[in-house]
Amino acid sequence: MDKVVRSTTDAVADIADGMTLAVGGFGLCGVPIKLIDALLEQGASGLTTISNNCGVDDQALGVLLYAGRIRRTVSSFVGGNKELARLYLSGEMEVELVPQGTLAERLRAGGAGIPAFYTPTGVGTMVAEGGIPVRYNSEGDVVEVSRPKEVRVFDDVQYVLETALTADFALVRAEVGDRHGNLRFHESARNFNPLAGMAGRITVAEVEQLVEPGEIRPEDVHLPGIFVDRVVVVGTEGKNIERRTTRPRQQAGAPAAAGTDGVVDPNGGTRS
Repeated sequence: MDKVVRSTTDAVADIADGMTLAVGGFGLCGVPIKLIDALLEQGASGLTTISNNCGVDDQALGVLLYAGRIRRTVSSFVGGNKELARLYLSGEMEVELVPQGTLAERLRAGGAGIPAFYTPTGVGTMVAEGGIPVRYNSEGDVVEVSRPKEVRVFDDVQYVLETALTADFALVRAEVGDRHGNLRFHESARNFNPLAGMAGRITVAEVEQLVEPGEIRPEDVHLPGIFVDRVVVVGTEGKNIERRTTRPRQQAGAPAAAGTDGVVDPNGGTRS
């Protein structure tokens, strides 16, 4: 039952060329950075990734993009990665765009053994009707587009049929894990991690802290160990912030800035 492996290198050693990976995270939040770095060193190529976004420029999955290791991605948001846009539009990479909630449910369905489901999301758009560019050629011409999907009516409402997603491997990051593979994610880092972890045939979790079985309360387990095959401890270093949007805090003892009601904002300045 002890699922702890010695290193990230060992954890990803048997990921082979051409495999499909479900990867947790949202932007840079909750991304299994250490496992991705180990996979970069391991050398597997021709990969298909399933993730909310395929890295942020040269970080997270972006390191595999820049190394030419990813052949296809199934994602919701690709606007934060210039290299992905270049590879996509030059015909070097295939992209399947999926609405964010639909992507989450397709992963959950894959983990739950549900082959397909109906959703109203995308009805009346190219998501259902087809035609979204999947692959370009080197001249910038569209050579493959998404196919139309089945649409049915339930209680006078149209729904589009979406199929489940599964992967050869899933890579996730958790704040706390135990030796049996039970995982707890920290706040918003929970995002796509439990869903990706459910969808993998083999799920590998990097954890910041390892505890003994029973130390995570049952109600705090976000992904049960039944879904997790390997656990590797990576600590807390190496986590980056994708985009800073804060402003400088007011210095202690400085007068509050003028405002309509003079109430000091805890982030500095005043609010109205």
